[in-house]
Amino acid sequence: MLDNNNASKKPLVFYVTIAMVIVFLLNAFVMPMLLAKQVQELGYSDFLQLVDKGRVTEVSLDQTNDQIVFIAKDDADQEQIYKTAVFPDDGLRERLEKAGVKFSAQIPTQNSPLVGLLVGWIIPIALFWGLGSLLSRQMGKRLGGGMNAMSFGKANAKIVAEKETGVTFADVAGEEEAKDALKEIVDFLEHPSKYAGIGAKLPKGALLVGPPGTGKTLLAKAVAGEARVPFFSISGSEFVEMFVGMGAAKVRDLFKQADEKAPCIVFIDEIDTIGKKRDTGSGIGGNDEREQTLNQLLTEMDGFDGNKGVVILAATNRPESLDPALLRPGRFDRRIPVELPDLAGREAILQVHARDVKMGGAIDMKEIARATSGASGAELANIVNEAALRAVRMGRDEVTQEDLMESVETVIAGYQRKNAVMSEQEKKIVSYHEIGHALVAAMQTHSAPVTKITIIPRTSGALGYTMQVDEDEHYLMSREELLNKIATLTGGQAAEQLVFHSITTGASNDIEKATKLARAMITRYGMSDFGMVALETLNGQYLGQDTSLACSPATSEKIDQQVVALVGEARAKADRILRENEGKLHELAAYLLQKETITGEEFMRILNSTAA
Repeated sequence: MLDNNNASKKPLVFYVTIAMVIVFLLNAFVMPMLLAKQVQELGYSDFLQLVDKGRVTEVSLDQTNDQIVFIAKDDADQEQIYKTAVFPDDGLRERLEKAGVKFSAQIPTQNSPLVGLLVGWIIPIALFWGLGSLLSRQMGKRLGGGMNAMSFGKANAKIVAEKETGVTFADVAGEEEAKDALKEIVDFLEHPSKYAGIGAKLPKGALLVGPPGTGKTLLAKAVAGEARVPFFSISGSEFVEMFVGMGAAKVRDLFKQADEKAPCIVFIDEIDTIGKKRDTGSGIGGNDEREQTLNQLLTEMDGFDGNKGVVILAATNRPESLDPALLRPGRFDRRIPVELPDLAGREAILQVHARDVKMGGAIDMKEIARATSGASGAELANIVNEAALRAVRMGRDEVTQEDLMESVETVIAGYQRKNAVMSEQEKKIVSYHEIGHALVAAMQTHSAPVTKITIIPRTSGALGYTMQVDEDEHYLMSREELLNKIATLTGGQAAEQLVFHSITTGASNDIEKATKLARAMITRYGMSDFGMVALETLNGQYLGQDTSLACSPATSEKIDQQVVALVGEARAKADRILRENEGKLHELAAYLLQKETITGEEFMRILNSTAA
């Protein structure tokens, strides 16, 4: 495939060289031809007659071409350039002096006004204008995606008509609370007189906050589709420019367009790009352009009339980073959470995305929803699509329940590594490791039931995994449930230690999860000797949930000690469970080693029969 960007990557010296070559060619070939077309040739006798009549004003001798070039007036009394061959004539000098003719050894210059204007002004100006336009376009492509100098300050907002949007609230599932909050805005746009009669004003802005992939942009499009009004969509990064003042100009242009198209919806995605808190220090090292853009946005939101029906919707994953002035009433009046869907929401989202996919008769979407706890709407859409792709690969014309469950595993752990070759000893270790997780989980009262155990390697790096799915949605977890979860995480390495009297690197991910959970119990959940004291702050609620300690070094050392003790307590519990059920551990591990993948029903059947 050809790369269309190669032309824009050529250095500036390339274009300067091209321009110099063009100028050289014009001087060498075009200009002489233009001049030559203006010179008429006469005989020597005609030349002498014109001299005698006093019509010749200037004569020059062109020794290079052996010609006499002279300027004479024609019948209309206009000066023209002529040339004639040199003829031996000793009296020519006297004749020229007698007639008062100027003569020299240089060729007379072109005095035609038209040619002088063309050569002296029009051609050079056109040449440099063309060169400047070319360079401006190339710079525009590098700096702003093909934007030339005349388009700086224009907001590249995409205006979508109602028929092009094609999105309504029926296409948005799993976010009922967010839809309810936005339906009032739609009703105001459709029936403004109902609200004007009581004196109510339309909220100027609504801020959609939540994790990535939860449908914030889809909700904004649905509002425009339901209200049947124009929809402006622009990303916050599109306001950021290299040149100072351009971002503010784009904000002005965007609100001008919105005012002309009112009533309408303006959607600014990733508003934290321009809406971050302003620097309260000396300003050294700050981004003045970003702050100017934010100030202009605040001014425009204050300036436009809310009764015209212009609603500003914005989306962000980092609401904590936004400037307080942006969030005050009168600007973004409403903050609408768009959270990860619950069990019912996930099932509804799966049903929406399954409408365009040919499904088999025995599909249980609730089972898929239970297996995808914590998944966003975008991830659920990807699961349905992966299931359809798997059905095609398997040669079927419809999606089955098996395709959906396998796609869940694909999204969670990656594709199966069918070509991965493991030694028998490694497969045996992985079998005991995974059965260790499952056995500890099954023998604890509050652990989620085991649904699948496999030792087939995945592209995510996992050599095997144990899937646990809760029957119901849980929003709260007790201290006992968290300790059971940590004990389950330590069960894999505990089984390795019990059977092989050694441990491997396979528990690295388990160790990371157990440590993180134990630390949260102590520093954030108040489940320790410190009591109800926040020792850690949560940063980026919707982006990874990074934490930072908010305590002294001495307290931090005590936290580390309690984390070690807590994980150690859970590990001791896992060791005890496995020792008490060592016979079951060996039988289940042998069965898993033979089958490579077993279901939760198979696991529980063998576990119960062994117990009997």
